[in-house]
Amino acid sequence: MNNTLENDPAYAHKLGSERDKDVPTLISLFNSTFEDFNTRLVLGDDEPIYIPAGNEKPYHQIVFAHGFFSSALHEIAHWCIAGEKRRLLEDYGYWYCPDGRNETQQADFEKVEIKPQAIEWAFTEAAGRRFQVSTDNLNGAEPDREGFTKNVAAQLALYEADGFPPRAERFINALENTFCKKKHDDAPGANAA
Repeated sequence: MNNTLENDPAYAHKLGSERDKDVPTLISLFNSTFEDFNTRLVLGDDEPIYIPAGNEKPYHQIVFAHGFFSSALHEIAHWCIAGEKRRLLEDYGYWYCPDGRNETQQADFEKVEIKPQAIEWAFTEAAGRRFQVSTDNLNGAEPDREGFTKNVAAQLALYEADGFPPRAERFINALENTFCKKKHDDAPGANAA
């Protein structure tokens, strides 16, 4: 499978201004934070996918779409929820119905997306960014974005009250330490004596 562009300077140049300037920092942060899990965050040129270690690569890969920061956070959120056995399966062994879902399929999609998107929301805020839910169905049944947002917000509140899954908590802390410090260091006058 050749859908990753790990450290490909030609692709990074091609993306140019389209690529979020914080993506290299995010990749490095994830890879160093979870080195003990033999898992790497990889910039992809196609749809996101999780690829377990195997013949092609001796490490697990979380491949995110097109250099989008939010895509990376979303895929990391799925990884933080997946159990040990699921992390040995491509895309964690989950069903995915692509864009163009009918109402029933969209409702099923939203049910399984509540927890990962709640974690993604926490990641996004920890990185100092604004979160927006993804209903991911541009060519199908009209989703209830407001209802879905309320469900994701309720799950986020539960995680905040009861605790996040351990890997998610670990990454939230890493994001806060990296991106809140980075924002402070980049602020005008931050280095003034």
